[in-house]
Amino acid sequence: MAISFAVAAPTEAGAQQALERLHAEWTERPQPSRAELFDHLRENAQEPQGRGGPHTEGSVEEAVKTAHQTLSHTYTISYIAHAPLEPRAAVAAWADDGTLEVWTGTQRPFGVRTELARAFTIAEDRIRVRMPDTGSGYGGKHTGEAAVEAARIAKEARKPVRLVWTREEEFTWAYFRPAGVIDITAGLSRSGDLIAWEFSNTNSGGSAIQTPYDVPNQQIEFRRTDSPLRQGSYRALASTANIFARESHMDDLAHAAGEDPLAFRLRHLTNERLRNVFAAAAERFGWGTQKPGEGRGFGIGGGIEKGSYVAACAEVEVEKQSGRLRVVRVVQAFECGAVVNPQHLENQIEGCIVQGLGGALFEQIDFADGRILNPAFSSYRVPRFSDLPEIDIIILDRKDLPSSGAGETPITAVAPAVGNAIYNATGVRLRSLPMVPGGLIG
Repeated sequence: MAISFAVAAPTEAGAQQALERLHAEWTERPQPSRAELFDHLRENAQEPQGRGGPHTEGSVEEAVKTAHQTLSHTYTISYIAHAPLEPRAAVAAWADDGTLEVWTGTQRPFGVRTELARAFTIAEDRIRVRMPDTGSGYGGKHTGEAAVEAARIAKEARKPVRLVWTREEEFTWAYFRPAGVIDITAGLSRSGDLIAWEFSNTNSGGSAIQTPYDVPNQQIEFRRTDSPLRQGSYRALASTANIFARESHMDDLAHAAGEDPLAFRLRHLTNERLRNVFAAAAERFGWGTQKPGEGRGFGIGGGIEKGSYVAACAEVEVEKQSGRLRVVRVVQAFECGAVVNPQHLENQIEGCIVQGLGGALFEQIDFADGRILNPAFSSYRVPRFSDLPEIDIIILDRKDLPSSGAGETPITAVAPAVGNAIYNATGVRLRSLPMVPGGLIG
């Protein structure tokens, strides 16, 4: 039987001293570790379902039989944390008439009110949730754990209670961006045309799972499975994973066809808006007119999510002796219809690029036997100032089109552009996110 304890005190120090007097004994049972994660996800996969799939056009099976070349690869995506600068916090107070007021940093105040109503079996109109300015969310503050905790303690203490999660609690008890396994098989005709595309995502989600490229035979699916860790929304949802896998595979197909990666994409792309961002990023970057220097590589990637279009070019440098990687520059073009506030949009794009570097290169949750093994910034690596490349942003303002979401899509192009640049520099294809968790290649 599970028993819950809580302590409350007039000061934070007093609460900490009281907490240290408690001794918890946990019943442990075998659970998958990070080393076993991807096998576990695949072995427990359900039938295809969910947003974006299954989707079938033509016959992939027949097209693969006639293909001149086929490429099959697996891409893996680790759990990553939202790592907000401001951990979860709440203040709760009960009135004498049994009504509840809670102040909490959340992206979803009405959802938190519903959680509180369920937790205390009271009507929602007897609860008020106030949402102050929230320090970072990225999809991680949709749920109201801190609000429910604060309200439970306040009810017992019969006084207003302020509760703030520690950094370790934030890393341990919050939910993560879903891990995933993505299998892709694609076929090329003798003339280098893409004629078959089979894409299967297990667990990470269906956002941006459909390919924007023209291919007559497609089979695309998303499979749910048993997730060892609690998972939920993250900036751009699963589109980062799906676009990384697709754009990495498109690069391999371009090389197999003996064609420039940008030219190969454009030859299979009739979507005008996506073509425009690819062209804009490539022109500013100098794609096709410049060559990478010794130990350097160029890469490109892009995609569509939430009605917005993005393409990025990246330049990386890899030290030959140590294998140490540095992202030198990122040029990114973005189009989300009519632009209302250009300066704010540029800030959003810059933030996405920086955050995208973390997930692309080194962010991952390490776990074993139900325990999070890196619940601190000293062991969970996020981008630092020294990691930042030169950033060049191009905004395509389409006044003839309605505005679309702009705070998430720009994160999706970073990982594939960097991964493709790493391949260009080293000939090594990295098919897992993060690509260089230890900071070294090879």
